[in-house]
Amino acid sequence: MWDNITDLLPDTTVLLCAAASFVVPYVIYKVNQKIHKIVDPPWKGDDDSGRQPSQRKKTE
Repeated sequence: MWDNITDLLPDTTVLLCAAASFVVPYVIYKVNQKIHKIVDPPWKGDDDSGRQPSQRKKTE
């Protein structure tokens, strides 16, 4: 019974590569955010230029 189930599952290498295809870009994204938070000059602040006008924060 257990052999039938394990035959249907992909190899361990495929599972590891699938997990790595999510983990590696996510870690790079988080590290990039931390680097920008530390290194960006104070005058830069939160840059809303990439957002649509309807998505920008209103400052009143």
